[in-house]
Amino acid sequence: MKTYTLALDEIDTIVKDIAKEFKSGVVILRGDLAAGKTTFVKKMALYLGSDEEVTSPTFSLQHTYSKNIFHYDMYNHGLEHFISLGMLEELERDGIHFVEWGDERLIKILSEAGIDVMSVDIEKIPNNKRGYKVCIY
Repeated sequence: MKTYTLALDEIDTIVKDIAKEFKSGVVILRGDLAAGKTTFVKKMALYLGSDEEVTSPTFSLQHTYSKNIFHYDMYNHGLEHFISLGMLEELERDGIHFVEWGDERLIKILSEAGIDVMSVDIEKIPNNKRGYKVCIY
């Protein structure tokens, strides 16, 4: 596990590190509301070469950027609904997938299916900083 404590204007540090280590697979993003999950995806998409506007897929469930960057939000739907829609198959597509509000059950399912998984836990801390805990499974 790697940990980072960064101000929002320092987020490029973690983005570059993750992009070097994790070329494809699923990144599970966890943290309270407004912790910075979508901001993290915005920075990653930009770093990976997308110039498209990144917005939270809370109500649409999935957004795609530049053909191989996928962004999901399970907050309103939960894992069971995600599975019932066949979304697990989407996570097998070539590219990098960011799943906001994923949990340990999803990590287990993906790991057992042989899909590369990383989790990034984001925590708001004082002075407009964020704590990041990064694990690769």
